[in-house]
Amino acid sequence: MRRIHQLIIALKQPYHIGQGVLAYLLFGLFRRKLTIIGVTGTDGKTTTSTMVYHILRAAGKKVALITTVAAFIGDEEIDTGFHVTSPSPFALHRLLNRIAKKDYTHVVLEVTSHGIHQLRLFGIRPNVAILTNITHEHLDYHGTYERYADVKASFLASARIAIINRTDQSFKRVREYLRKKLTRVIEYDLHKTDPKVRAYLLRRFHETYNRENALAAITACMQMHISTEYCMKGLDIFHGVRGRMEEIANEKNMMVVVDFAHTPNALERALLSLKSRLKPGQRLIAVFGCAGLRDYTKRPMMGKIASELADEAVFTAEDPRTEDVNVIIRQMKEGVIKNWGHMHEMPDRRKAIQFAITRLARPGDIVGIFGKGHERSMNLDGKHELAWSDQDEVKAALSLR
Repeated sequence: MRRIHQLIIALKQPYHIGQGVLAYLLFGLFRRKLTIIGVTGTDGKTTTSTMVYHILRAAGKKVALITTVAAFIGDEEIDTGFHVTSPSPFALHRLLNRIAKKDYTHVVLEVTSHGIHQLRLFGIRPNVAILTNITHEHLDYHGTYERYADVKASFLASARIAIINRTDQSFKRVREYLRKKLTRVIEYDLHKTDPKVRAYLLRRFHETYNRENALAAITACMQMHISTEYCMKGLDIFHGVRGRMEEIANEKNMMVVVDFAHTPNALERALLSLKSRLKPGQRLIAVFGCAGLRDYTKRPMMGKIASELADEAVFTAEDPRTEDVNVIIRQMKEGVIKNWGHMHEMPDRRKAIQFAITRLARPGDIVGIFGKGHERSMNLDGKHELAWSDQDEVKAALSLR
């Protein structure tokens, strides 16, 4: 099955390349007018992109933003799709052309490995490129971690300045790749940054990963001659991203969080962050699944993480597509700690959320709903996108409690 999937990817590649080149030729005349800041990585791309955007706005730059959640041109918000992690080449180049024609000077662009590999970004050379991290994900597409890392690194190599995370497992490989390409590399490290900046980040953000995201944004903006004062001012007005550790307000004496965590690294970090907020007697409940027709090797890894960090876990659907959701859950269970009796199987995601909130949760508990985040559709059959919102489902479940 995996070899067939890889063959399909290879056969589609000429089509993707053709689209990327044609889109550039039709809309790519904006190139010299825009300072492009590209942000890539397994986790934290959207958050880091949005942080850079807020900093540049605080510094008085005329800046636009294109992420998986939405695009922002001034006060206009443009939906970038349901499951679209990078816009199509035509949509992306058309957006960039529109941004340039409105006399914007800067654009922050979230970039995925699929978009890089499929040349959806053909002709786009960022002035500054940020790498947040490279963890276990998309190996169904790239085949190996090394190939996945090299795809990310190839985008950084196209930039004038590459910003990389010194504490990430990919650091040495990416740095060596960039040295061979003679790219200027700037490293950031939360433990070795300026004491004033570190103190600010510790005070401003509760989660370690958001401190790292913010430091990446600060490091990139300082390379564009933005002062630390403006960096802090921009981060002060950053209020998070929809579907990223988003707390759903309620009067039920519990914390309910919707988050996009869909990789082992992201799930672990999210659970650790929420776990640190627990008080004696309170419990952490996790609801999540693993997507169908995607990297199946991460499924037992995520099951293991949940059994190690959560007090209760509900395994459910997350876009099963043409795969049997029960088979996916069974693969997730393979990683669960032996004899851990706090795992619940509930393939219907609506029922899983309701079960966690109305049956499992007690006053004071924290419930995390992971995997969908900002997405507004779910794919159950591989063909149709059905309207879906974790936020709406949480609110409906809370009304039943």
